[in-house]
Amino acid sequence: MRAPHPRIVLGLHRSRHQRRQLTNALDLGITAIDTAFSYRGFTSHTTLADVGRGLLNRFTISTKVGFFPEPGGAEHSLDPASLQGALERTSQTLGRAPDLVFLHNPERTLREKAAPDALAQACAVLENARDTGLCGSWGVSTWDPSPLLDAIDPDIPKPAVLMVRCGLLVGVQTLRAAESLAHQWSDHNTQVWGMSPFSGNTHDPIWSKFDARVFLRDHPSHLTQVQAAFRTAYHLPKVSAVAVGTDDPVHLRELVDALNFEVDEQTILRYRGLLTDQAAAGHS
Repeated sequence: MRAPHPRIVLGLHRSRHQRRQLTNALDLGITAIDTAFSYRGFTSHTTLADVGRGLLNRFTISTKVGFFPEPGGAEHSLDPASLQGALERTSQTLGRAPDLVFLHNPERTLREKAAPDALAQACAVLENARDTGLCGSWGVSTWDPSPLLDAIDPDIPKPAVLMVRCGLLVGVQTLRAAESLAHQWSDHNTQVWGMSPFSGNTHDPIWSKFDARVFLRDHPSHLTQVQAAFRTAYHLPKVSAVAVGTDDPVHLRELVDALNFEVDEQTILRYRGLLTDQAAAGHS
């Protein structure tokens, strides 16, 4: 078995939640799981506690709160009482306090309602959850960080981790917003994690239309486009870990192996320059 690898987090979004997925991850040295209160139709925690019986104590677990079941689907809310209830049910269902709880896509509520204090109140709930033992630490997971930039102020509690989209398909505006948000929390040593490095689909034709290996320095000819894209995702924006989900043990091993290669920082800078030029041309 490999030594624990801190740079990959096994994401359970769209996962079948099978025990072999957990054992495969452990065999590859992956000892972190990321899920959410709302995943798998609000049954992820229950299923994980069942299939992971006897294994979960070998993982650090991060989860998310912010979506709640409603007739016909899910509704987003930053209501403090709803968040508190979800935090309590999470610990009860998992049989342990999660190591990290993210506020799940807070921009959904911030974008739809004029609620200047909503983010501050939600962060205060998570800060209290950490202090009272309902979680080890807390963070913010955001698909679109732009609305958060106008909602944070120095008095809002600071997260331990910020999770944002990463990879070659992330637009320059999202990259800039994520980096600006991380910078504003940098004095708190907030870690930055990435998610959705392939925008949810490794079979998208885009991955065969260009050679992602140009972003790496020295690499063998057998390195795949998906491996190269995954390794590059750690630099767009710069993140210390990436949550990625797969039920395929071969694919997961390929992603672990991709971390052995170095990214060419100058090529990343040139690529970002192209993104900036393209965005400027689109607004001219």
